[in-house]
Amino acid sequence: MKQKQHFLLSAKARTLSLKAVFTMGEDKAYETFKKMRWHETDGEAYCPRCGCTETYDISTRKRFKCAACYHQFSVTSGTMFASRKMSYTDLLAAIVIFVNGAKGVAALQLSRDLDCQYKTAFILTHKLREAMAAEQAGRQLNGIVEMDGGYFGGYVKPENRKEDRKDLRLKANRSGKRECVVIMRERNGKSLSFVVANEGDAVPYVRDHVGTLATIYADEGTGWDALHAGWDTKRVNHSVAFMDEGVCTNQAESYFSRLRRMETGTHHHIAGPYLAHYAAEAVWREDHRRVDNGTQAAMVTVAAMRSEVSRKWSGYWQRAA
Repeated sequence: MKQKQHFLLSAKARTLSLKAVFTMGEDKAYETFKKMRWHETDGEAYCPRCGCTETYDISTRKRFKCAACYHQFSVTSGTMFASRKMSYTDLLAAIVIFVNGAKGVAALQLSRDLDCQYKTAFILTHKLREAMAAEQAGRQLNGIVEMDGGYFGGYVKPENRKEDRKDLRLKANRSGKRECVVIMRERNGKSLSFVVANEGDAVPYVRDHVGTLATIYADEGTGWDALHAGWDTKRVNHSVAFMDEGVCTNQAESYFSRLRRMETGTHHHIAGPYLAHYAAEAVWREDHRRVDNGTQAAMVTVAAMRSEVSRKWSGYWQRAA
């Protein structure tokens, strides 16, 4: 029997290439952003302030003027790409490069690919992560939900001489910067991640985002003992077996496999304040891993165009006073 080809290795997974982006030209890239922004009207602009569909096209400046309130706006006004200086071709290429990275894309690599400053690439990639995370807002999980926690950061370099080394398993010998990423994955469904200090601190988040009729699969960690009071909870002792009578957390472990490779192989170091953003990115990549890259690029672009101006990842001229 011939073995079936994996989706990610097939031609169906490759529907958009960088070659296609750079050969389409600036005008076609601009039209693509118009259709992403105003998909309800097939790319025909309407005023974001009053909603009037009658506008004047100022083609020399790639701007529009509302016929009702005279407000001037562009295709990126009021979105995450507001005040952008990159060309529409480079912006679209950046999105394609970003979604093509199975384990993420480093800002340094993106800055070299697009010949832009590192800070530009760093802010742009975080804006895209913010758009990805917006998809997970208010998400509810049901059915069988696998749950697990993984600790990141807080590395303490051991002393050179053996007699000077300390037991890093003890809390007193840690740096205090270690944080726990908790992942909740619905079987054949969506995922949700949170960053907490310890594994058990995620129980309040479980109450808010997991249905009461759901069945939770977790490991033997004592932090999950409180789950038995509110849900049908089944545990597996990983020191004995990875799966026990069908109970496992393999989907949660798959998520952490991707996130740890993002940290060690791509970004090398993920600082504490940014850990939640990288965790949300890994969730998005896991949930859409069987979607072709052209659709992925469109999903990220639409999510960014529907989001408001980022107050966290923006210049001082965009922040609220």
